[in-house]
Amino acid sequence: MKKARTAPALTAHNFHGLLTVAPEMLAFMEQTARVARTNASILLRGQSGTGKELVARYIHECSRRQGKTFSAINCAALSRELMASELFGHKRGAFTGATHDRTGLLQLTDGGTLFLDEIAEMPLDIQAGLLRVLQDRCFTPLGSSEVVHTDIRLVSATHTSLRRGVAEGVFREDLMYRIRVVPLYLPTLRERTGDIEMLAWQFIHTLNAENERQVTHMAQDVFDTLLTYSWPGNVRELSNVMAYCHAIGLGNELAYQDLPPELRGEAPPDEKPQDLETDERAELATLLQQHRGRKQAVADALGISRATLWRKLKQHGLS
Repeated sequence: MKKARTAPALTAHNFHGLLTVAPEMLAFMEQTARVARTNASILLRGQSGTGKELVARYIHECSRRQGKTFSAINCAALSRELMASELFGHKRGAFTGATHDRTGLLQLTDGGTLFLDEIAEMPLDIQAGLLRVLQDRCFTPLGSSEVVHTDIRLVSATHTSLRRGVAEGVFREDLMYRIRVVPLYLPTLRERTGDIEMLAWQFIHTLNAENERQVTHMAQDVFDTLLTYSWPGNVRELSNVMAYCHAIGLGNELAYQDLPPELRGEAPPDEKPQDLETDERAELATLLQQHRGRKQAVADALGISRATLWRKLKQHGLS
């Protein structure tokens, strides 16, 4: 019988909320700190759930703009109209529903750092307005003729290639060169040596403090599964998995049966294999249409290799 594991005696490095013991991440954060001391625009490349906003906050805290405003916006989460209003602000009557003046983040963040997550999803007309801000340090709120000056440091992030967006005509080439002066590539969770175990226990300690159940041990097969799983959702997915395990199990040890079905290699009870195959085929077909048949763009959107994509396309008769 394998012995259950307890929390390792590791001291995590804390970069303003981003915890790590991985040499790969320590090297990345050292590079990030060097770049933060400049005023260059930074583009963070990395998969969803890797902590890009935490890195952006660390850049702000290491810069000369420390103590000024840090603002963040997710370009994929907003409609075009709402994104324009959030960034540039508007005057009353500028559009239907604009019942009062609104100050945008470009003005509110004057002197500080603005983080634009998923910038590849920004509409072209808003890209033009952002380019003006980076070139001339000014903008015009919606429904206004007044020119507002602002001094921001831009940190942006994307999980897709901006060069591919330029080639497809959905991203401005001149803006790309403005925002990716220094590209930084954030490692995935599976590339961070030691961080899966450390972060799992960090989440357990937090959950212990918030709940009645007190977990002190982890079964060896649970530990082995955590290390071999691919973690497509990265740190965010690990956090969710540990919350599930903590809530579903009993006693002071995390057992294998406490793991979510997908980590045990099983489909959830309400998802039959044929249902999953139908969903996957529909997703592939939708992405092929969105990316106009460009296989590499679809593979990047799914976070898989081109070879894996070809295999899936052949399996579903889409090749």
